Amino acid sequence: MTTLELIILAALAGVVLFQLYAVLGRRVGRGPGELPHPQAVAGAGDLAKPAQPTLEETGPLTGLAALKARDPGFDIAQFLSGARSAYQMVVKAFAAGDRATLKPLLSGDVMGPFEAAMAQREAEGRSESVDFLSPPRADFEGVDVVGDVAKAAVRFLAEYRKRSKGPEGEAVDDLRTAEIWTFERNLKSRDPNWTLIHVDAAEA
Repeated sequence: MTTLELIILAALAGVVLFQLYAVLGRRVGRGPGELPHPQAVAGAGDLAKPAQPTLEETGPLTGLAALKARDPGFDIAQFLSGARSAYQMVVKAFAAGDRATLKPLLSGDVMGPFEAAMAQREAEGRSESVDFLSPPRADFEGVDVVGDVAKAAVRFLAEYRKRSKGPEGEAVDDLRTAEIWTFERNLKSRDPNWTLIHVDAAEA
């Protein structure tokens, strides 16, 4: 091989090596420390925790959820216990004509008819008394919250013995009754008591 041929081959080898270096020596992609911070990427923070639903997506709270939002301490079992006691007090006080017991427990719309019935009974010379044969059953029917007012409905099933006395003599009757009572409370008031605002007959 001549000297000229060796020079040409050396030149070609140099060109090939330069091309390899140009390709293999170049960095591809990003090295450590060059990636953007996760919180700097739009929306990256939302991936760490589920987005909370907005009021438009869930709608306003209703029923028991609405009541608990305004009164976190509300307990159905405790409420029903109090409602059961109020039911027994009202039934017995109505039979006895005990207006002093009834007035704090009843709204004006309920006290009016009760007062009329008691007055008529007294005008006829009649009297009554009631004894419950067993504790009344109380079932929570639901609650509505409108503004600052909560209205809760309770279904009562009761068995009691009524003794009545009138001009024609005395009578004893064992009765079974089913009613839905609606109680109301102003949630802004410091008074925790509920007032009876409506009474409906129900199926036993």
